Amino acid sequence: MWIPTEHEKYGVVLASFRGTVQHGLPLEIGDTVQILERCEGWYRGFILKNPNFKGIFPTSYIHLKNAHVKNKGQFETVIPVEDSVITEMTSTLRDWGAMWKQLYVKNEGDLFHRLWHVMNEILDLRRQVLVGHLTHDRMRDVKQHITARLDWGNEQLGLDLVPRREFSMVDPDEISVTELYRLMEHRHRKKETPAAASTHHLFVHVKSLMSANLGEELEVFFHIYDGRENRPLSERFFVKLNKSGLPKSPEKTERQCTLFVDLGSSDLRKDVYIVVHIIRIGRMGAGEKKNLCSVQYRRPFGCAVVSIADLLTADSKDDHLLKVYACNTESEWHQIHENLIKKANSRYNLSGSNTGLAVALQLLHGDIEQLRREYMVLFTRGVSITRKLGFSDVIMPGEMRNDLYITLERGEFEKGGKSVARNVEITVYVLDIDGLILKTHVAAGSGEPGGDEYHSLVLYHNNSPRWAEQIKLPIPVDMFRGSHVRFEFRHCSTKDKGEKKLFGYSFVPLMQEDGRTLPDGTHELIIHKCEENTNLADCPRYLKLPFSKVNLPSNNQTLKGTKESFWITSFLCSTKLTQNGDMLDLLKWRAHPERINDSLSKLKEIDGSEIVKFLQDTLDTLFGILDESSQRYGLKVFDSLVHIINLLQDSKFQHFKPVMDTYIESHFAGALSYRDLIKVLKWYVDRIVDAEHQDHIQQVLKASEYIFKYIIQSRRLFSLATGGQNEEEFRVCIHELFMSIRFFLSQENKSTSPVAQTQAVFLRTFPAVYGELLKIFTVREVAGFVRETLGSLPTAVHADCLEAVKLQCIAKTVESQLYTNPESRCILLPVVLRVLQAHMQEQRDLVMCARILTSMLSLIKKEEENGTAEPVVSEEVELIVESLLGVLLRTILEISNRPQPAGPTMRLQFQDVTGEFVACLLALLRQMSDRHYQQLLQAFSSKDNLRDFLLQIFTVFRILIRPEMFSKDWTVMRLVTNNVIITTVLYLSEALRKNFLNDKFDYKVWDSYFYLSVIFINQPCLQLESFSPSKRKRILEKYGDMRVMMGCEIFSMWQNLGEHKLNFIPAMIGPFLEVTLVPQPDLRNVMIPIFHDMMDWEQRRSGNFKQVEAKLIDKLDSLMSEGKGDETYRELFNSIIPLFGPYPSLLKKIERETWRESGISLIATVTRLMERLLDYRDCMKLGEVDGKKIGCTVSLLNFYKTELNKEEMYIRYIHKLYDLHFKAQNYTEASYTLLLYDELLEWSERPLREFLNYPMQSEWQRKEYLHLTIVQNFDRGKCWENGIILCRELADQYESYYDYRNLSKMRMMEASLYDKIMDQQRLEPEFFRVGFYGKKFPFFLRNKEFVCRGHDYERLEAFQQRMLNEFPHAIAMQHVNQPDQTIYQADAQYLQIYAVTPIPESQDVLQRDGVPDNIKSFYKFNHIWRFRYDRPFHKGTKDKENEFKSLWVERTTLTLVQSLPGISRWFEVDKRELVEVSPLENAIEVIENKNLQLRTLITQCQSRQMQNINPLTMCLNGVIDAAVNGGLARYQEAFFVKDYVMNHPEDGEKIGRLRELMFEQAHILEYGLTVHEKFVPQDMRPLHKKLVDQFHLMKSSLGIQEFPAYVRASPVHFTNGSPRTCRNSVPNIISPDGGRGVARRSLPSYPAVNRYSSSSLSSQASNEVSNITGQSESSDEVFNMQPSPSTSSLSSNHSASPNVTSSAPSSARGSPQMAEKHKHSRENACLSPRDRPVSAIFPNPMDPAQRAAPHQIGDATLPRSDPNLSAPDKAGSSAKNMRSQSPVSASRSPQKTTVPPFTPSPTECQSTSLVSNSPVLSGSYSSGISSLSRCSVSEASGTELPAGDHPAHPLPPPSTLPNSVSSSSDEPIRRENKTPPPYSVYERNNPRSRPVPLPHSLSIPPQADPPALPPKPHQLRTGSMKLDGTSDPRVPRPRPLPRKVSQL
Repeated sequence: MWIPTEHEKYGVVLASFRGTVQHGLPLEIGDTVQILERCEGWYRGFILKNPNFKGIFPTSYIHLKNAHVKNKGQFETVIPVEDSVITEMTSTLRDWGAMWKQLYVKNEGDLFHRLWHVMNEILDLRRQVLVGHLTHDRMRDVKQHITARLDWGNEQLGLDLVPRREFSMVDPDEISVTELYRLMEHRHRKKETPAAASTHHLFVHVKSLMSANLGEELEVFFHIYDGRENRPLSERFFVKLNKSGLPKSPEKTERQCTLFVDLGSSDLRKDVYIVVHIIRIGRMGAGEKKNLCSVQYRRPFGCAVVSIADLLTADSKDDHLLKVYACNTESEWHQIHENLIKKANSRYNLSGSNTGLAVALQLLHGDIEQLRREYMVLFTRGVSITRKLGFSDVIMPGEMRNDLYITLERGEFEKGGKSVARNVEITVYVLDIDGLILKTHVAAGSGEPGGDEYHSLVLYHNNSPRWAEQIKLPIPVDMFRGSHVRFEFRHCSTKDKGEKKLFGYSFVPLMQEDGRTLPDGTHELIIHKCEENTNLADCPRYLKLPFSKVNLPSNNQTLKGTKESFWITSFLCSTKLTQNGDMLDLLKWRAHPERINDSLSKLKEIDGSEIVKFLQDTLDTLFGILDESSQRYGLKVFDSLVHIINLLQDSKFQHFKPVMDTYIESHFAGALSYRDLIKVLKWYVDRIVDAEHQDHIQQVLKASEYIFKYIIQSRRLFSLATGGQNEEEFRVCIHELFMSIRFFLSQENKSTSPVAQTQAVFLRTFPAVYGELLKIFTVREVAGFVRETLGSLPTAVHADCLEAVKLQCIAKTVESQLYTNPESRCILLPVVLRVLQAHMQEQRDLVMCARILTSMLSLIKKEEENGTAEPVVSEEVELIVESLLGVLLRTILEISNRPQPAGPTMRLQFQDVTGEFVACLLALLRQMSDRHYQQLLQAFSSKDNLRDFLLQIFTVFRILIRPEMFSKDWTVMRLVTNNVIITTVLYLSEALRKNFLNDKFDYKVWDSYFYLSVIFINQPCLQLESFSPSKRKRILEKYGDMRVMMGCEIFSMWQNLGEHKLNFIPAMIGPFLEVTLVPQPDLRNVMIPIFHDMMDWEQRRSGNFKQVEAKLIDKLDSLMSEGKGDETYRELFNSIIPLFGPYPSLLKKIERETWRESGISLIATVTRLMERLLDYRDCMKLGEVDGKKIGCTVSLLNFYKTELNKEEMYIRYIHKLYDLHFKAQNYTEASYTLLLYDELLEWSERPLREFLNYPMQSEWQRKEYLHLTIVQNFDRGKCWENGIILCRELADQYESYYDYRNLSKMRMMEASLYDKIMDQQRLEPEFFRVGFYGKKFPFFLRNKEFVCRGHDYERLEAFQQRMLNEFPHAIAMQHVNQPDQTIYQADAQYLQIYAVTPIPESQDVLQRDGVPDNIKSFYKFNHIWRFRYDRPFHKGTKDKENEFKSLWVERTTLTLVQSLPGISRWFEVDKRELVEVSPLENAIEVIENKNLQLRTLITQCQSRQMQNINPLTMCLNGVIDAAVNGGLARYQEAFFVKDYVMNHPEDGEKIGRLRELMFEQAHILEYGLTVHEKFVPQDMRPLHKKLVDQFHLMKSSLGIQEFPAYVRASPVHFTNGSPRTCRNSVPNIISPDGGRGVARRSLPSYPAVNRYSSSSLSSQASNEVSNITGQSESSDEVFNMQPSPSTSSLSSNHSASPNVTSSAPSSARGSPQMAEKHKHSRENACLSPRDRPVSAIFPNPMDPAQRAAPHQIGDATLPRSDPNLSAPDKAGSSAKNMRSQSPVSASRSPQKTTVPPFTPSPTECQSTSLVSNSPVLSGSYSSGISSLSRCSVSEASGTELPAGDHPAHPLPPPSTLPNSVSSSSDEPIRRENKTPPPYSVYERNNPRSRPVPLPHSLSIPPQADPPALPPKPHQLRTGSMKLDGTSDPRVPRPRPLPRKVSQL
């Protein structure tokens, strides 16, 4: 039986449990579980991180832990009883774990690894805490470390800031909001600005000295030196080095490392240096022989300096190599460092080129204790401490130090009978009172232990040596008296013995008779002469002698006259001894009573450090004098006491305040002093008003805190001693004192007057007195003193500074011990509130007001927790609400709306004060109970006041909800805020219902209420769905879902409105929709009825939903543009489809209504819009590719235009699309996009309002600006023809206004565009068909196919890769067949990509002779509606001997919804057409194309356009060689045999045509060889001969002996030997398709239609050269005419297996049956880029670099290499049998029809040139008929017949065909069912015939018969650029837009 558990509530899983039993709960090791029930070895419960899933698990798997249970029962929560830091650590690490893995996924490697280390560190620390073996201090350090790490991780991961107190998390419910704010602010500030350390320390570690000339031991001395004052700042650090330059004691690190401690911030400047002196120990001269002398001397070696400022910039742990300079002149040794600092290095040599001292230097910051914790290794390993000379900036009490520093400065010595100067060495000893040498008390510096003596440097032959050596004598205080220092002088001989001879001595006593120590400064000592054997042990003898020349009696001339002297400088740093005689006089006042007055006067002149040394003694002295002679010295003692008290205010001595406090508590014994102190203090206060000089009085008042401490302690001592006598007298004295104070405070003065300043001084110190008064007086009495004192201040104060001080005084009062007592608080609160109210109303000193209010409210919360009587707290809250709530709201409004002040510091203050006031308001509202709210609402005298209050508080709440109110990571604070807001709103909504409904209805208040509710619900911090499960659980447990509460309140209030609901329709539709979109089912259930209600009321009022619909759509759109990057919005918008679609409640309600149809229609529209908006939302995410964004924006833009007729939205999205194009550098598309807006405007003077980035201006001005912008973009996109039309339109406008200046500019711009057309090269784009299949694609792409215009130089493989990058989850389909339904419905993404060939619309320009390529290139690739794709296949049985018999081509034509280029780089396919081209027609196309190519090359060669003849050579070789090896023979075998002719009688005409073409090809080849012979270079002659021979073979294989007459008359006879040139002297052969109208015209009319785009020629060349053809093994090898490896005469270099090369790639293109060009060879390209195109294998003589030159072959300038571009795709025929229209032999009209009736394709006869660049053509070289050579010239026919019309007879010859044939007969069929897109004016005007390809929006109205040539510029001017009514009546037009656009 399952029994609920009592104590077993919480546990941790010890081992993983699979949960395979029935109802088993799977557990993982480490999970925490909450246990509900128990039964025989099993528990039932749940895992804490997933409380919804309950199950059973074995008890043995669980380790139970103590826990505290809250809310016992069904909803109980369990809190483990363990250290809160451990709990937090555990939960935080769990949260981090999931996020840490995500970092890896997002490739944020750096943070991933750093977080991993931190997590491991926290786990280690957690173990230490759990084990529990840490000391209290260590535990504290570990917890501090843990919390710092947790905070760091939370910050890095963007998690919430955790408020803490003493390392533990704080429950926001248990502390006041003000306290919570303060904690958050403190943690935030700490995070922002670490406090700068005031103390710094320099770590020095000596590594080694590197020098070539060592060999002697060295001593290295470091000290810090002030270059500005030329004095050392620290004692010396001393390191001994061995002969190798390494430290002598490497094992003792303290001998190599030191810390120069207590450097102040002022010491870290440029002119403070680390100075290093190096002394060698050895012979006198560095070069002396070793055996001369065994005595060692200390001799100068070198010096180095480095500035401390260098360490601030250098990397902290860098090793420094200090340059060591040797001293050449020993007399300058004492100042070598000064000279080096002054950069006088030239007088010293570096002691070797590579000499340097290797030292590690590091600056450490913070106090020494902090360093001990942070750098434990440093201190445990050992480091010596090198102190500062003198005390540090802050002197700490208890610091013991007694160091005497003596510097051996210089000496003056006589020669002593020597011929040369002496070598003097000093030996220093310290001797005690008994004459004994003090052992170890002479130190050369820190680092080495002290010795018994010290030997100075020896300076060679110098009678005036200057040593400047500092030594330290750490003599104990008790040994100071009677001790002296003796200096012995010896001459060091350099002779053989090297002995040292004593010749004199000096001494100096350390303390004088009166107890003063040796004064600091320089002393000139007497040198007493003596002999070597003099016994100096007898100290008393020489101590009687004088020691200093200063102290000599005047009669002792002998010593005064001597020249010999010795100078030392002494400096004492002692906490116990003084050199100050005045101090000693004062302390010994009883010995000399007559000096008391003097001593008291001199006290102020004594240095503060001397006073604090003897603080207790000094105070005892002062109170001793007061007790004995109060009348005489009372005032002076009081002044001295004031001086000492104020001395302790100094930052240097502030740490001595506790010393004085201890003195007062424990040592002070002046029981009678209080009378004198009160009397003198009152005397001073009474004199304030009349005194001229207030300085001294202000000093007295500054010290009033401690004066009161002495007064109170003195009185207490007196009471204890006397049993409380004179109590009344004391009280009277104090009352009188306060009366005097109140009198002086009540004086009104100007702020500058001295009295006002004195008042300010008193107010600053006054609060410190309260605590002392409380020791004797009751709380009420003290509160009375304070109230009266503060109340005595004048109300109308002129002094601003005094007001500020008054507030500070109030603040300190509120924070004092006195105020915490409820008794005193009720007395003080009214005073405090009065002052606060006055200041806040005037908006003065707000920072201080916030501080006071914060303290007051924090206190109330504490009192409440401590169980203080409820009425007291309640009464205080009531008082505060009454006084301050209104003014607090006004203040918050005021400071929130105030402009932010400049400067970061000001801004910080400003933010602080806003946050503080907000916290105060929240704290106050949280304290208010029902009673308080009732009283508050009843207190309003009128409705207007109540209305103003409600509006005010709702506005403030809206401000509090703003995201910028608190930092992003302050979720805790935001939740508290929201909790307070919702509680308050629940109280206030009742007032709203009571006072503002029915006839008293007030729209403004209700609107404010609803607006607040909506933004409350939509706050990011309440969207629980976006939080982690643990965070969501915590919030729900503590606050519930506040959105649902507020939603219920909205619903309730809405129901109360009744007929007033109409006031909120449609205004509240948007906001309520926003609430409805929140993905919270309960909230939605509450809100949907409101939505239906609104629709119902709107229907009743106006009978339709127009307003609802408009508002709804606007809101949906604006919700999109808001919240970009916010993940939750995806979820929000997903919800609208269930909301408006299948969601039961709304739809069911609507279906029951009378207005059912319009309701459902509205929902359908909104749902469609929603789908597009969702796509738009997803695409606009950061990091999405531009292609998706553009496609999506186009979809949305069309929807707004065609379906919703929302013009403003439409225009907004036009500009969004424009920005996207512009950013992606799609300048042409950007122009077309902006043109959409331009078309909506007219050339009128109507004013337009400011809109988007446009200023207020007239419609004319805006249209002019748009025109100029569009022209500029067309220019950048190299679409100059379109720009010209706009230039003309603008020029007409300027002309009509006589604005000739601008007219001139416009004409020049137009001219420049014409120049660019002729001079600049344009790249030809590739076009790709892309199918998007599967449900995973966005709505605007799903199961649709598009044609896309590629980027410059982008080939199929690159395009496919780009698409796969844009859709990384998509699968590339490996075939080109249309997919089936399973693919359409799959939950995946499938991409089908292949290249397609454009079919130009305007053939007239392309067919004209003499039109340069530069012009034609525009018409070939612009305004393209149709595209073609060819796929070869075998029909029937495949003949292995001759595959051409059964090789058919399937030609697909795609028609787009809009022509390319347009407002997007891709448009959807509107219609597909499929035709099949028979093998015979295919063969005709192939040979036609090859003939055309040959003609072009021959013509170019003749006109010397070729730089070399190789292309012609390769082409001839390819054709002749292939033909010889079976090329044309295969066609003969296939189509000229009797069987074929018998079986296909209808093909007779075509067979004749094929034969004709073959003869024509032979004739062209013959002529070509003649031309080739003329130009072929010498080294190619053998090849030419071979070609001639093979040609004869070929002729014989064709059975040609002589050409028939009609062939001889054919176009190979070039007139004048070269083709004619056109007007502009550009040979028309440059034009790629210029005159290829008739297949058999004379050569001049066949301008070069070839495009050597990388492949075919090169491949043929390579074929000729190397015969590498690698024939495909596949039996399906479609284009092989024979298995020979040589290339077919008609073949392109490419062959591929049939499923990969979609046929003869470009050859297939020319045939009239192939309705459009299709890059069939790419068909599988995107699908399987297997083998590389041949251009990758063979060198391509026409590589892109060559193609760039405009004079190169044919169309080679356009770097387009598309294997599928069939050459003569004129307009493309639709019927496969159109081959029969092939015109008859051209020989009949060799030079006729300059404007042929057939419209050649823009890429005619790309044949050879278009394949090899294709990145997708896989497969091997074909040795058969090339796929490229199928471009049939006969496709020149632009006539497209429907697929069923098979004419029974061939067409008449070209000359007989009327021009009108060129208009496409199938176009009406193609376009009739198509809705034109909303933009292209050109296309809307003329959906069927496009005589002149103008930009989409720039066309002129069509004429009845389209002209063959483009219209002249002047014709265009008159044409309207606007939409007119000439569009096809069959074409449905989009909804017209109202012309309200003039407002935009």
